[in-house]
Formats: sequence, structure tokens, C-alpha cells
Amino acid sequence: MIELSNLSKSYNGKVKAVDNLNITINDGEIFGFLGPNGAGKTTTIKMITGIIDKDGGSIKINGIDNSERPLEAKKQFAYVPDSPDMFLRLKGIEYLNFMADIYEVPRENRKSKIEMLAERFEMINALGDQIQSYSHGMRQKIVIMGALIHEPKVWILDEPLTGLDPKSSYILKEMMREQADSGKTVFFSTHVLDVAEKVCDRVAIINKGKILFCGSIVEMREHFKSNESLEKMFLELTENE
Repeated sequence: MIELSNLSKSYNGKVKAVDNLNITINDGEIFGFLGPNGAGKTTTIKMITGIIDKDGGSIKINGIDNSERPLEAKKQFAYVPDSPDMFLRLKGIEYLNFMADIYEVPRENRKSKIEMLAERFEMINALGDQIQSYSHGMRQKIVIMGALIHEPKVWILDEPLTGLDPKSSYILKEMMREQADSGKTVFFSTHVLDVAEKVCDRVAIINKGKILFCGSIVEMREHFKSNESLEKMFLELTENE
């Protein structure tokens, strides 16, 4: 579970990137975080993960406040950033072992976990190569694998499908569903609205740092009294702002 209460962040003391956000993402659901570029999605995610400081409000991950107990909070989640260009000089297998060390995954468990993830994402033959030799999609896959190595209770993904081939996208969406169905939490941002419509149990739409809507697609249709696609409802909401 992720609980955001009165969360705020300004830049240069003026521009409100996130404005008094209140959201609860429950166990057992896939929650989509939608909004146009510059709406505040990545800023919110970076505050949840502790990459940047908040100006006000509170963030709890599985009941743990990420300001009061930051290390404990970080152990609860996996984070996949919007750019996979990191640790490029490491080999794939070195990166996965590095991530396993950080999350204290026992050595007797990690080999089978790495093999399972590498097989699922068709990365077995690439693990011995340096990450800098990978395509964008392969880099995205190795970062996802590294994030999942400790079987986290919460997934936080920022535009995770960008650069993935159709098969890998399908596998990731399948894994997100499996995660939610096992009672865990999946929170991801995306601008691909048809993916959100097919995958998410609930969505929140953010624009100019404020939540415009939070609920299921069915509730959104009831709100608009229409059978329009998520894309049309999204555009109507954000263009009126």
C-alpha cells in the first residue's frame, strides 16, 4: 500500500509541480498514474522513492513513513525509472548481482531468481555482455529484472513500457497482473492510455500538480455519463484545465 497525504513540491519557490496530493494505492491493485508531460507524475514518483525531498505532506509505504524510516521504506519497493541508462560499464549479470547484494538476497536464492527473470525476458544470452552494448529495450529489461530481484511488495514504475518490444511489454503487463493478484501493489505512470485502460484497476489523472480524477474506468465513465474511451475522457479533462 502507498499512502500520499497532502503531498506538495515546488521548484524555485514558485512553480508548484505537485499541489496537495492525496492518494491511497491499495494492496492487490494495479494503479495507473496518468497525465500530460510536465503534469507532476515523475516528481511525485521521485518523492515516493526518496530521490527528491517533499516540501510538505507525508508518504507511507506499507505503513512506513519514508521520511522517518527511509531505509525500511526503500526495502518495501522496486523502482524502475523512466531512463534505463545506468551502470553501463557493468555486465548484465554483474548488475543483477549488485542489485541482489543491495537488497540482501541470499546467494543460494538469487541464481534461480536471475535465471527465471532472464528466461522470461529472453535475456539469458545477453547477461555476459556490458549494458552499454544493449539496445534501449534490453537496458529497460535489465533494469526491470534488477528491480524485481528481491520480490518486492510494491512496484513503482515510471513509464516502464517505453522502448520494450511487444512481447516484452506483454510479459511485463502479465507480471504486473500476477503481482496485484498475489495481494501486492503496482503503481505505474504512463502516457499510453490504451494500456492503462486495459491493465489498471484504478487510475488517477494529474495535471499541473493537481489530481483531476481518481477511480476506476467504470467510475470515470459514470462521472462523464458516457461510454467514451479513456483517451477521450482524459483529453476532455486535461484540455479544460
